[in-house]
Amino acid sequence: MHPFTLMRGLCLALVAQGAGVFAAETGYYREAGSYSTRRDPDVPTYVERVGSYDLGLDYRLRFEHRDDDIRRPVDGADEPFLHRTRVYLGARDVFAPIRAAAELQDARRSGGKFAPDNRDFNQWELIRLYAELRLDHALPGDPRGQTRPVAVRYGLHNFEFLDRRLIGNNQWRNTANAFRGFQAYVGQEANDWQVELLSVQPLARLLGEPDRPVEGQRLWAAIGHWRRWSEVITLEPFYLRLDDDSVAGGRVVHSPGLRAYGLLGASGWDFDVSALAQFGHAGAREVSAWAANAELGYRFRDPWKSRLSGFFGAASGDRDPGDGVDHRFERFFGFGRPWSANDYVVFENIRAPKLRYEATVSARLRFDLGYSWYRLQSATDRFYNAANNRDATGASGADLGREFDVRLRWQAARGLDVTLGYAHFVAGAWMRRQVRGGDTDFAYLELQWKPF
Repeated sequence: MHPFTLMRGLCLALVAQGAGVFAAETGYYREAGSYSTRRDPDVPTYVERVGSYDLGLDYRLRFEHRDDDIRRPVDGADEPFLHRTRVYLGARDVFAPIRAAAELQDARRSGGKFAPDNRDFNQWELIRLYAELRLDHALPGDPRGQTRPVAVRYGLHNFEFLDRRLIGNNQWRNTANAFRGFQAYVGQEANDWQVELLSVQPLARLLGEPDRPVEGQRLWAAIGHWRRWSEVITLEPFYLRLDDDSVAGGRVVHSPGLRAYGLLGASGWDFDVSALAQFGHAGAREVSAWAANAELGYRFRDPWKSRLSGFFGAASGDRDPGDGVDHRFERFFGFGRPWSANDYVVFENIRAPKLRYEATVSARLRFDLGYSWYRLQSATDRFYNAANNRDATGASGADLGREFDVRLRWQAARGLDVTLGYAHFVAGAWMRRQVRGGDTDFAYLELQWKPF
């Protein structure tokens, strides 16, 4: 017997132990069990179908108390209110095979003692406005009889891909990542395989004027999804490329990678792993970088459906800016959380092991808590979010610190969600030497209202 056939047979045997859990399901798509990797769907979760239209209105208010935030130039407490309003209108069947959607977002901050910035402010900006040509029967369907559509859209996009670490819309941040350009796909999420293609420019979030594409910068992507064996494993091979003409001599970063996630039969164990390599050039310097993530979790058979997980993520840093090779990992346009509940850490020059516990107390109440350790992958490269962010000598070491966080999420009423969270950061040797000596605290209360 061919080894590959034997391996596949063993995997399917594991699934059989699940007593047919998936037998009643039509689609191939399975959600990853990993923490906070669920992508915001193409039609946002706050949107409802009303006849032939998609309509949505969403308002979020978050009060934050931050004490000695390392991202700020001075110590002390800051207590802002963050306001975000989103409005969505989409038409899927009105002008078939043409579809269209628009999403308007207003992001503001009141209170707080720091000057406006584009993390919190982006007033009345379109973050989605596109037209799409979709052909539902251009290709034969999948083995379960589901259609495999082909579509291309152009305009403004607000989307997420893979595990959100490379391309995310940053739902936590008050402002959103948005892009302009082409998006195409073959297949849909329910199919056994699907391919998504991108050629887009990121939008610069500008204060006081309309957002516009970043000149000379373009993201290309080809993202595959193989779900034929999704009862055991889903494979997501991908290739990303970033062109940036703002760098003298130009900068081109190629990033092939693979994500794999799934379940170990009916054992309660789940996994999610990714590996990426990067090459190219930045002016006269060669680009050579890497990153990897792995999470292993166990779902207990208890009334709370609790889950305990361990995670390790790492991304390379630039060891020496004068050696002719740039080893710093290009993080593209991914999220900041949940790398750090304080939103301190980004996906570059980092090593981050984590432990996390999640529980669903009732249909309306969930909580999770975690503990994280942070070190620079290269002690001579930067830590992105600190004002004094690099010790090129490496004398400050690599220990950034540790973080404890806890979050409670409660559905108080239909359409009203309440989130209460707290995070405490213990400064390591690098942080005490480069930024400040004390620890930091962050507490927040968030209300999200969806009237539909």
